[in-house]
Amino acid sequence: MNHLNRFLNQALSAGAALLALSPQAFAAGESVGGGITSLIPLFLIIIIFYFLLIRPQQKRLKAHQAMIGELKKGDKIITAGGIIGLVHDVSEETVRVEIADKIRVKVKRDTITQLADEPTPVTSTKVANTKK
Repeated sequence: MNHLNRFLNQALSAGAALLALSPQAFAAGESVGGGITSLIPLFLIIIIFYFLLIRPQQKRLKAHQAMIGELKKGDKIITAGGIIGLVHDVSEETVRVEIADKIRVKVKRDTITQLADEPTPVTSTKVANTKK
């Protein structure tokens, strides 16, 4: 019981000291909490996130939408599933893609990730197998 009384007395005296200090600080024109200066780090974090994450993602999305809008017959594409094929027919929602001779599949336009460039020849460097 004695500890509880001592704790309550200390808490009340600390609260009374803060209340007594507050009107004096405001009368002198000093800011106690910092006001808007405490929000500056939050605004900086938001700005950094915008320029490092959000803006580049929006640019990529616009470029992807432009690429999908410009699809035409004969384009070589890669889908999100990794299927490489040749565009045979383009409609509003789907694209008919030829993935092998006379094998055509219909895919949604949104699943097309990129245009496939002509593959570059891979030069293999064979290591001579020398046995003695």
